[in-house]
Amino acid sequence: MKLMTYRKLRMHFTEHWVKIAIGLALIILLILAIWGMMSLESFYRNLTIAQMPISILLAGLNAGIFVFMYMTFLHGGFSKIKQAAVKGQDVNIHWGDVIGMEEAKQEAKEVVDLIKDRTKLLKIGGKILKGLLMVGPPGCGKTYLAKAIATEAGIPFISMSGSEFTEIFVGVGASRVRKLFKKARNLAYGHGACIIFIDELDAIGRQRSFSFMGGGQETNSTQNQLLVEMDGLQEKDYNVIIIGATNAAEGVLDEALLRPGRFDRKIYIDRPNLQEREKVFDYYLKKVKCDQDIDIGRLARQAVHKSPAEIENMIKEAALIATRNQKETVGHKELSEAMERIDMGLKHRKHMTKEEKEMVAFHETGHLVVMYMLHPTDDVFKASIISRKESLGVVHSQPREELYTHNKEKLLADIKVSISGYVAEKIRFGTTSTGVSSDFKKSMQIASYMVWRLGMSDAGYIGDYTAIPENLLSESLKEKLNAETDKIIKNCLKDVEDLLKKEWPIVERFAKKLIEKEELEYDEIEAIFKECGKSHNCKKPA
Repeated sequence: MKLMTYRKLRMHFTEHWVKIAIGLALIILLILAIWGMMSLESFYRNLTIAQMPISILLAGLNAGIFVFMYMTFLHGGFSKIKQAAVKGQDVNIHWGDVIGMEEAKQEAKEVVDLIKDRTKLLKIGGKILKGLLMVGPPGCGKTYLAKAIATEAGIPFISMSGSEFTEIFVGVGASRVRKLFKKARNLAYGHGACIIFIDELDAIGRQRSFSFMGGGQETNSTQNQLLVEMDGLQEKDYNVIIIGATNAAEGVLDEALLRPGRFDRKIYIDRPNLQEREKVFDYYLKKVKCDQDIDIGRLARQAVHKSPAEIENMIKEAALIATRNQKETVGHKELSEAMERIDMGLKHRKHMTKEEKEMVAFHETGHLVVMYMLHPTDDVFKASIISRKESLGVVHSQPREELYTHNKEKLLADIKVSISGYVAEKIRFGTTSTGVSSDFKKSMQIASYMVWRLGMSDAGYIGDYTAIPENLLSESLKEKLNAETDKIIKNCLKDVEDLLKKEWPIVERFAKKLIEKEELEYDEIEAIFKECGKSHNCKKPA
């Protein structure tokens, strides 16, 4: 205990010795000034006191100019580290607050155990890990997890962004890295350990470029200094743990940064699965007043591939909508509207003619019916003919469960859904509109991708032909590949035409409902299909 108190006192003296020295000097000068004034005659004493304000003002001005010039040009003023260390207990993010990333949390718990109980590891000859790299999409909780590590470990925490090291002046970034690690080592000496968290690590950690033109020299020097500080020659081994976070792919970072001894452990943080999304919804819904009958499981199924940050934003948006509607609680209606607003954009009603509105209704109905009856993985959650962003109408769909690979049937279904609006317009009106342009673009991209890259054509062309330079592909081969792409589109078009003609009474019923109500919710869509005795292409998962 006495040793820790001594270390903390020494740490504070090391950090603030300049202030202490200036304070002592000022006290000594004040004592000498008072003693000198007492020895003067009354006339000279009064004259000195009268001139003192002007003298102090001029001295302060000169001192300010000197300090500014000294710090800017001689003492690395540009490289000053502004971030103050935060104590672990002040961060106040505990394991119970970390949800939606169970596997990553278990990895982080092991890191905290190593920080807390270093003795066991050192007994068997192990070493404390130096670096921890968090990789994952934005909004999935990398910063949040780093805060939880600092809180649970109970040690100081310094947070910086990679962009804060980057400057136009060469050498400034490296100087900031040196100052940061000097500060961290001092804190580690006083508290036993210290965490440095560098967000957006790819800003300084990208693969170095070596050019005789000197391009990227500042980034290179900053990264070189970081590499030295993480695993360089030090007079003493300090317990400084570096946690880096990045949204970029791991291959973007420099190999030297990822080698053992620097970032010893990697934690991959992905978007939450169904069970984790339910926990995230439950956690954030407790922070607002909401209806008791909200189906969290249904919300979690609607929010496939949503990150915790997106779910939190959705609930905040729902609370704003409820306040705007003068409701005291948040209900499923507000949550659905918030999700739609975030995913599809704000509604803005356009004044359309009766004929144009009818065409939009049949177009969206085509998407709706084909999606519901032919798509093996996706559900229709809403159909609308109210304008959002650049579209006159929309059919909002979501996967029923997380899928990380797509088979041929799923891709073909995507094409059929895309061109179904065109088919519905043509059957009903005998003509089509410009509303099909984005649908055609999407369907052509999928069909081309299937043939040129995935070997999914019926003619047996196997391989990724985009990997071959275009000038090395023969014109005859290009024509054959393009013909296979066209064949996929036409086959899908025929299947959609056959389905819509067969189920035309259902199409007309949905179009009429859309013209009448402008929007149809999931429950209303399900009810109409059940009345007509129709079901999904595949059985919904429990």
